[in-house]
Amino acid sequence: QVQLVESGGGLVQAGDSLSLSCAVSGLTFSRYIMGWFRQAPGKERERVSVINRNGGGAYYADSVKGRFTISRDNVKNTVYLQMTSLKPEDTAVYYCAADLDYGDFFSTAMDYWGKGTLVTVSS
Repeated sequence: QVQLVESGGGLVQAGDSLSLSCAVSGLTFSRYIMGWFRQAPGKERERVSVINRNGGGAYYADSVKGRFTISRDNVKNTVYLQMTSLKPEDTAVYYCAADLDYGDFFSTAMDYWGKGTLVTVSS
């Protein structure tokens, strides 16, 4: 059974930092690209960042570029999202997802999804 479990969300103030983790089990982690998405209330799910299988390459949405950093540990089967200089507009439920195909990140059609962790940034 594949499981993706996000953690690390919470309530922070604008300008603060927060680190999210996503622990993955039930699949061969190193074979999968890992992505982070977010969904704010009343809005569509948005791509945030994706990292390739060995962690050597990553993509970031323009809205988070320079502030967020994605990384992965293929021994711990965990993907991370380090978020700095948080803004109120970063408030959303953050989801991690796994897929064998890098291109599926851009169509938001990932194979496996976590249940999400809420990040709230107050002004």
